[in-house]
Amino acid sequence: MAKNSIIKSSLKKAGQITSGLLGWCKLHPFAATSALLAIIATIFIAFPGLDTAITGLFYNGSIFPVAHSYLGNKIRFLAVNLILYAAIFCLLLLLWKLVFPRTLKKMDLRAPIFLLTTLALGPGLVVNIILKEYWGRPRPRNTDIFGGQLPFTGIWPPTDLCNSNCSFVSGEGSASFWLLAFTLIVPKAYKLPTAIFTGSLCLLFSLNRIAFGGHFTSDTLMSWGITALIIIAVHHYLYVAPPAWARPKTLNNSMTQAGISLNTNVRSAHRSLRKRFHDFIDMFRQV
Repeated sequence: MAKNSIIKSSLKKAGQITSGLLGWCKLHPFAATSALLAIIATIFIAFPGLDTAITGLFYNGSIFPVAHSYLGNKIRFLAVNLILYAAIFCLLLLLWKLVFPRTLKKMDLRAPIFLLTTLALGPGLVVNIILKEYWGRPRPRNTDIFGGQLPFTGIWPPTDLCNSNCSFVSGEGSASFWLLAFTLIVPKAYKLPTAIFTGSLCLLFSLNRIAFGGHFTSDTLMSWGITALIIIAVHHYLYVAPPAWARPKTLNNSMTQAGISLNTNVRSAHRSLRKRFHDFIDMFRQV
């Protein structure tokens, strides 16, 4: 009885600690994600062999078979195009509002702005333009362990072994994780299904890149964390503590006025050009 009581007491304390930790993470998502990112980085710096061990599971001694498979390439094609089409759709929504300013009156226009901003800052600026260009880590397939010519390096320190479009961090892993941003803007009833769906796609697309020999596991996990930080920060700015311009009604009204002004200027320019064209034609008729 005493032993069972101790076990129950321990389980209860563990549950309380877990509940408290999850509660803290919910209240401080940026700090929690930063801490997790630091833990992941520490693990891979301390045990760099984890990267080569995991990548080795997808290497047959001469090639990465998934990189040469029909299914692997179709999954990569789907990943790239799904993210591209999602971004285009967001952009078209904003352009539609400008061209037809009196439409979409009830839509929260923060959603496409949030998605486009996080995509541009995360996978775009921080990952592809800064880290991948300047960190210098060779891709797995370019290292001498997996059939390449360059030595393997861990995530720290940065090197000059790779000149451009390097392994750290994963661009496609970052873009795949970006899909989870949709979870933050859908109605509450759809959050869990959206999280499961986009999370599954993120895992599939990211694992596919590891299996391609395009990125190490640490590249992918770090890209997820960096992208998550940007998503959390932008979401807080637009949704948790929005400035005056980003309040839904104000933003919609501003876009409506901008669209009306744009349409007025376009029509005015069209009339002016048409008049000049007719004046030009009349010059020849008078001759």
